[in-house]
Amino acid sequence: DKMNILEELVNSYLFKDILSLKRVKGAKPLRQILELLAHQLGSTVSFNEIATQVGLDVKTIARYLDLLEKTFVIFSLSGFSRNLRSEITAQKKYYFYDLGIRNSLIKQFNPLNLRSDLGQIWENWILLERLKYRSYTNFHANQYFWRTHTQKEVDLIEEYDGILHGIEIKWRAGSAKHSSYWLTTYPDHADFTLINLANYQNFILSPTPTLQPR
Repeated sequence: DKMNILEELVNSYLFKDILSLKRVKGAKPLRQILELLAHQLGSTVSFNEIATQVGLDVKTIARYLDLLEKTFVIFSLSGFSRNLRSEITAQKKYYFYDLGIRNSLIKQFNPLNLRSDLGQIWENWILLERLKYRSYTNFHANQYFWRTHTQKEVDLIEEYDGILHGIEIKWRAGSAKHSSYWLTTYPDHADFTLINLANYQNFILSPTPTLQPR
């Protein structure tokens, strides 16, 4: 029953509401775009790659993605950079406001212990809960992800109070491979937090979560 409700929401609410807006060429390309984003959850997205797979030009893809953000279907993170040549900024990461919608799009309803995308779902959920907390409390911060051309990355960068707060999101406790590289790259005004199942509540419910020692 829950699967049927989610499918009905996708078909009757999601696409019909968006299609009621002008300059949208049918539900099929929108669904194709969202399915691609659902499979690439937490990964950087190439507009050119999506355009090729959907069969639309890059400008139309960019306009559709902007529309999907404005209608609160998806939200995005841009790459952070202080103009270092090693950093990636041209691409974005996209996440879903409703993970049930996301799962319905790709027909993936397995329990968590049987899912290969558990890390992606967890990252999306943590980012969404943090976003909601900041909205409810009027806590303002710029947010980005950080990645280099050598595959060093940090899931979330929050910039506030003159500090770059690096946050790595993991399902289980462990180490963050690229924390030292992040702190070395921005040694004077950056810190780092590792979020996992054991300590996530402090992060999603606190304006300044307790930080892991540098």
